[in-house]
Amino acid sequence: MPDTSKTETPKPKKAASNSKSQRATQPATDVPFPEQGHGGEVHQQAENQSERLTTAQGVTISDNQNTLKAGASGPALLEDFVMREKIFHFDHERIPERVVHARGYGAHGVFECTKAIPELTMAAPFQEVGKTTEVFTRFSTVAGSKGSADLARDVRGFAVKFYTNQGNWDLVGNNMPVFFIQDAMKFPDLVHAVKPEPDTGFPQAQSAHDNFWDFISLTPESMHMVMWTMSDRAIPRSFSTMEGFGVHTFRFINSEGKSTFVKFHWKPKLGLQSKVWNEALKTNGADPDRHRRIMWEEIDTGNAPRWDLAVQTFDQEFADSFDFDVLDPTKLIPEEVIKPEIIGTMTLNRNVDNFFAETEQVAFCTQNVVPGIDFTDDPLLQGRNFSYLDTQIKRLGSPNFTKIPVNRPKGCPVHNYQQDGHMQTSARAGRVNYEPNGWEEGPREHPLEGYVSYRQPIEGDKQRLRPESFADHYSQARQFYISQTEVEQQHIQAALVFELSKCEMLGIRRRIVSHLLNIDQTLAEGVADGLGIEDLPKAAPAAQQPRTDLDPSPALSIVKNGPDSFAGRTLGVLASDGADAATLTALKDAAAAEGVMIKLIAPKIGGFTDSNGDKHPADEKVDGGPSVLFDAVAIILGDATSKAVAAMPPAQDFLKDAFVHCKFIATAAPSARLVEACGLTDKLDDGCVSLTDKASAAAFIKRCADLRYWDREAALWPA
Repeated sequence: MPDTSKTETPKPKKAASNSKSQRATQPATDVPFPEQGHGGEVHQQAENQSERLTTAQGVTISDNQNTLKAGASGPALLEDFVMREKIFHFDHERIPERVVHARGYGAHGVFECTKAIPELTMAAPFQEVGKTTEVFTRFSTVAGSKGSADLARDVRGFAVKFYTNQGNWDLVGNNMPVFFIQDAMKFPDLVHAVKPEPDTGFPQAQSAHDNFWDFISLTPESMHMVMWTMSDRAIPRSFSTMEGFGVHTFRFINSEGKSTFVKFHWKPKLGLQSKVWNEALKTNGADPDRHRRIMWEEIDTGNAPRWDLAVQTFDQEFADSFDFDVLDPTKLIPEEVIKPEIIGTMTLNRNVDNFFAETEQVAFCTQNVVPGIDFTDDPLLQGRNFSYLDTQIKRLGSPNFTKIPVNRPKGCPVHNYQQDGHMQTSARAGRVNYEPNGWEEGPREHPLEGYVSYRQPIEGDKQRLRPESFADHYSQARQFYISQTEVEQQHIQAALVFELSKCEMLGIRRRIVSHLLNIDQTLAEGVADGLGIEDLPKAAPAAQQPRTDLDPSPALSIVKNGPDSFAGRTLGVLASDGADAATLTALKDAAAAEGVMIKLIAPKIGGFTDSNGDKHPADEKVDGGPSVLFDAVAIILGDATSKAVAAMPPAQDFLKDAFVHCKFIATAAPSARLVEACGLTDKLDDGCVSLTDKASAAAFIKRCADLRYWDREAALWPA
């Protein structure tokens, strides 16, 4: 097998000198204008082009503009193989979208081992410090179609394909460490319930409807996951600011056959960050591709997103002593109980060359493991191992989907007797297509190097039954809720009220409130009040009495685990003609020193001229670059133009939304007119900073290290 231990890490591009993407945005100036033929047809000159347009069979095409016809006016001839092939391929360009995780975005990268753990596992990526393994990672929403928006309230898929020198390993996870159901048998019901209702075909990419909440109200095991999906975890700022989890308990196997349980965690280097709900809704309207665009720009400008891979490892003794069953996918092990140990770092440093060929055709299967990684008896994982392979064959049309480049192993050779079928690209020479054979040729199994499953003793009767250890559905849901800050708890309550307000059936709302009473009395009462339910229902019957003695886990809070600087985020600067040049320069310098990207917004896309007479092209026009697209904002208006800008509704929305969404705001003196027009003169708080000199600009950038000025939210919406 080839040695990939010293794989060269692709060097990221040099950071751009401004916020513009490095993609070509202008046509080449020396391309001649197409010439028109006698019938008005267009012919592209090709004298200086090395590439010739051909059919899929390699035949050079002489005319790609006109169908072969009998006479100038037709009819078209069936023998026109150029037209037929072109249309045929177009008709079949789309493949069935994924049933779930249809809306996705991927990138290439590398994983580097920072702590070798051969004593725990034989898995190739973890054998040597400094060893690098090529990866492809795909992020996704779960419920929406390919055409849905990025910032739907939803779980996010977080799937990583490791191209190891032992074969491909797929770590197929989510941005939440638990799931809605305990057994794969219920997965079709869950997905049917959350997808658009079958009679109307809506809502798209939303769980705010009767079917979903009816299912949840009758499935108590889902309540822990509901707390996560109603929290800000379900509306992350970007892919690069969310965690990833393997969800299930897996096994590490070392060279001696010893098993150690393991849970996988991806920790973003930029810290945890999220949107608020109103901001997410407006972002979807302004830029429905927001998450995709951020990742493209991060990689394209050399600011490659990075995550640490951490593992929680434990033995059977701990598993037996833990308060909950480690095989239950609706449960987690708090980080305060077992601290995740960082063993490597993933860097995504190359955008795809073709979205369809790579992001759309990549196929992840939980069954794809390498020596050193094995499964447990988690019933959801066991079902996924069957389902994922089956669905990829259906979606990609053939068991030969492994021949597609993005799915093909890269770190090791592939030899087998699998033959024929659609998309078969490997033609094995010779007469032998079976094993064992007596011809002394072809690949053979290797007992010493081949994959061997853990020798786990199994006994028991055949039965369809959940273990008693899976019966506690509320205790960890409560633990998650009490681990949140007061602001985050209010967001969970507001999310539940919003979602349940979309349910037409009062009985569904009441059933959910009855479950909430088993989690937190104040939460249940707040949701009931928000829904206008005056008489509280009784608490739902619990299969096992909920515990109230579990300690809060600070690791479960986004606010408590946010970034320690403003680096990697974006400042939106609204400016107009006459903007003070010194203030603008001071802000740019402070942002550059902290690793912050600046986007300039102006009344016109042509930009603005500052007080020194220098022209600044705009990244966005004010009505196309609302403040919801930025992490903090600054307003630097010229004295002579500030009155006109203050009268512009999009400029007022820019400031009002930033204020309501609790963002940090900086203003230069002439911007007071816009502040007054928005009715905020007497409402400015400590999250609003005046720009007066270099020191104030630097202080503002430092202030933005905090995610938001949350005290403002309490003032805007007092309890």
